[in-house]
Amino acid sequence: METKAAIMASLPWLETMALNVLFAIITLVVGWWFSNFIGNWIRKIAQRSTHIDFTIVPMAQALVTWTIRVFVIVAVLARFGVQTASLIAALGAAGLAIGLALHNTLQNIASGIMLLILRPIRSGEFVSIVGKGDGTVLEVGLFMSEFQQTDGVKFVLPNSLIWGNPIINYSRNETRRMEIAVGVRYGDDLDKALEVLSDLFTSHEKVLKDPAPLVFVSAYKESTVVVSVRAWTKTVDFWDVHFEMNRVAIQKLQEAGLSNPIPLREVVALEKPAA
Repeated sequence: METKAAIMASLPWLETMALNVLFAIITLVVGWWFSNFIGNWIRKIAQRSTHIDFTIVPMAQALVTWTIRVFVIVAVLARFGVQTASLIAALGAAGLAIGLALHNTLQNIASGIMLLILRPIRSGEFVSIVGKGDGTVLEVGLFMSEFQQTDGVKFVLPNSLIWGNPIINYSRNETRRMEIAVGVRYGDDLDKALEVLSDLFTSHEKVLKDPAPLVFVSAYKESTVVVSVRAWTKTVDFWDVHFEMNRVAIQKLQEAGLSNPIPLREVVALEKPAA
């Protein structure tokens, strides 16, 4: 009888505990789903907008998602009677201890925030992190950033290495200047070579007229006069024009009657001294 009475007395507590567990499971499932839904929704909205830099989207998505999840976890714990105020204080102390132990990780987070605020790199831009790698920016994350090299290989750098090194951004400006060097053989008509190259670049539709292309003699080598051309193009056209002009320039000089510079060596035969 005493056992039965004890069981009957504990039934309300068991019912309450069962309801709390059920509520906790439902809250976690719904909260996790809701956090993912809101995070993905923010990502889609940001991708459609022309006023939002896509570089900040992954970090904003992660921040919103985990903020919602933290509130969900606190709500679940409060359901079981846990004092959230003391819990937050404990989490703060634990966070301080973890922060001291993981100072490099926090440095990456701080660097990532600075990258997003000052935006020296953006998604889709081709950059060079001096001494670390060159590639197109795929994503600037909370801890690290992803890049893709021109050969299709992806590489990842911690944000602190990006922020702590010189950054060369090849895509930020709308225009870029190229410099192409062409060899002219000694004895050929140098003025003719300058005229041909000037006409070639000024007549190209993707070479900017302002500033105008500059053609000049830049060096005298052992068997070649080096003629350099500096021309400006739009950044999106830079490599197409650069590769084309490297191919066409020498062909135009040949059509104008100029010869390819060939290294020459003068061999002098010394007479054998008389015995």
